[in-house]
Amino acid sequence: MRSLLFAGAMRPDHVARLPRSAPDAVVIDLEDAVSAQHKGAARSAAAELTADLRASNPELDIYVRVNAVATSWFAADMAVALSPSATGVVVPKVEDVADLDAVQGALARAELPGLRVIVGIESARGIACVERVLAGGIHAAYFGAEDLISDIGGRRTPEGTEVLYARSRFVLAARLGGVIPVDQVVVDVRDADAFRTDALRGRALGFSGKLCVHPSQVGVANEVFGVTEEERDRAARLLEAWTAAAATGVGAIEFEGRMVDEPAVRAARETLRRAAAPTHEQQ
Repeated sequence: MRSLLFAGAMRPDHVARLPRSAPDAVVIDLEDAVSAQHKGAARSAAAELTADLRASNPELDIYVRVNAVATSWFAADMAVALSPSATGVVVPKVEDVADLDAVQGALARAELPGLRVIVGIESARGIACVERVLAGGIHAAYFGAEDLISDIGGRRTPEGTEVLYARSRFVLAARLGGVIPVDQVVVDVRDADAFRTDALRGRALGFSGKLCVHPSQVGVANEVFGVTEEERDRAARLLEAWTAAAATGVGAIEFEGRMVDEPAVRAARETLRRAAAPTHEQQ
């Protein structure tokens, strides 16, 4: 899930164009992209939009983002907006394990228990409980910096140091829980350099992909969170050199000017695994 691209359910033209930029997954949004007075109309349209998108893109991962569990819209979203054509549901602003219980209960009532669940961690309480929430057997989670910084009364900066602690804690919890971690949005859709810089920071922290709010961001996300040919070739060379040395009992070697040992070997194996995976399975 290198790229997760959103479009509002009230914009069927945008939804239809979602696959064109080749994101790894798409989201039909009932939350932030839909005003309060249009929630009902968006909910009614979502299942049909999902079915139409599935018919023309059978292999695409398609999600529907519902409104948060604490809102008055959540129950109806789960009952009406989801369909078997969806890959899964995205639940924003999750703050406690009880929220996950509510999601699973709603999926069971809708007779859709097999849908994948992606959660958003977007508040101070969500970060405080993130280890428990991301140990709950969900598929993926995203880090919502904009809502978080509003919740804690901070101020967004280009450097992002105001969310570095929370961002780092989130990705660590995700990795411990076996959950795919998806990084924060960049809201300035005209600043490609800012998106690339932020994506590179997220990749360095351990994220697997990035939220995208404009098609122009998808290609950059796929590149940054993907495996380049150079990375793949270097990993293969390292493993070849390591295998030869290990046969003689050596536990650390010099490789292309660097000392490497078992952690570097594990990283090389992971690089080759990701390079060999189908695009929609890369993590």
